[in-house]
Amino acid sequence: MRELIICYLGEMALKGLNKNTFEAQLMKTIRRRLRNCGQFKYYKAQSTFYIEPENEDCDIDTAFEKVKKIFGIAAVSKAAVVEKDFEVIAQTAVEYLGETLKNAKTFKVSAKRADKKFGMTSPEISRELGGRILSRYHHLKVDVNNPEVNVMVEIRDYGAYIHGGKEQGAGGMPVSTSGKGALMLSGGIDSPVAAYMMAKRGMKIMAVHFASPPYTSERARQKVITLCEKMKEYTGDINLHIVPFTVPQEYIRDNGVPELFTVLMRRSMMRITEKIAEEEGAEAIITGESLAQVASQTLRAIRATDLSVEMPILRPVIGMDKNEITEIARKIDTFETSILPYEDCCTIFTPSHPKTKPSLEEILEAEKNMDMEVLTKLEMEAMAETEKVFVNI
Repeated sequence: MRELIICYLGEMALKGLNKNTFEAQLMKTIRRRLRNCGQFKYYKAQSTFYIEPENEDCDIDTAFEKVKKIFGIAAVSKAAVVEKDFEVIAQTAVEYLGETLKNAKTFKVSAKRADKKFGMTSPEISRELGGRILSRYHHLKVDVNNPEVNVMVEIRDYGAYIHGGKEQGAGGMPVSTSGKGALMLSGGIDSPVAAYMMAKRGMKIMAVHFASPPYTSERARQKVITLCEKMKEYTGDINLHIVPFTVPQEYIRDNGVPELFTVLMRRSMMRITEKIAEEEGAEAIITGESLAQVASQTLRAIRATDLSVEMPILRPVIGMDKNEITEIARKIDTFETSILPYEDCCTIFTPSHPKTKPSLEEILEAEKNMDMEVLTKLEMEAMAETEKVFVNI
């Protein structure tokens, strides 16, 4: 019995003249993600991708789990493929889904006849196959509204496909079809979720992390690498830049206005991130900021931060509360790593009473008094000492 994986495309199927470009990128991504699972044959028809093992050494179960995390795929199923003959279809359905049917109480049969040359209509397939299953498994009852098992038969170009229903895929658009963004990866809960959200819209992710040794430790550094390892299951390869930010941060602490420290620091980080992003070919900066979550995320603070750079700043979780963000973090398996209690450079030197509604004029005056030539020089030196870590899928 031949078994394969069927990938059903979502909104990508509506892309009109650009559809082939999106499909080509998705196929490239699938091949890359499954390269360690064995040799597969890949083909497509009717906005559906097929992934078929070429030998018994292929790990189809691992491949199936990986495919569910690839953006651009709306749903997936593991199916048996047979010739387009009803007797073969009926026998295979009973055998292939036998264990599942034995342990269920209710079922229904859903048929889709994409190949109109097949001699039976979809309702006829459903009715006849349902009768065969009931005659074999007497304990089963038909439930067309909420069955435990949905036996699906799809009559398509290359054969008849039998499976126990579709599982939800990652959805969205294929990574790399919407350009590249530079994620400011703090190590907290929010920024990995922001990366996930933008990757889902087709954006390739690179990351910039600011470390401040000795105030931040090697464990904090390893934490962000671990987060990238977890994120890559959805985002693909991540080029992580770890910027030694201690000297610029200390300069801001010693020469800036204390209650404006957080915004002044964020502006410095933005400037460095923008320069790194430009070198890497990224076209936007991504942050995990959520409106009014902390003092530096008020509208005035955000405006002051934005105006430090020319590059667009994307904030995909800006309107989410912490519970919503945490729910996604748990889903993508970054939450437990994010809450590890290791130092974050954004939390050191934090003033007791930060100003929540700073004016741009106040910020610019504070930077002028710090001597921006000196700070810019320190930022460039930090960039020159940046560590690059390539986290590949």
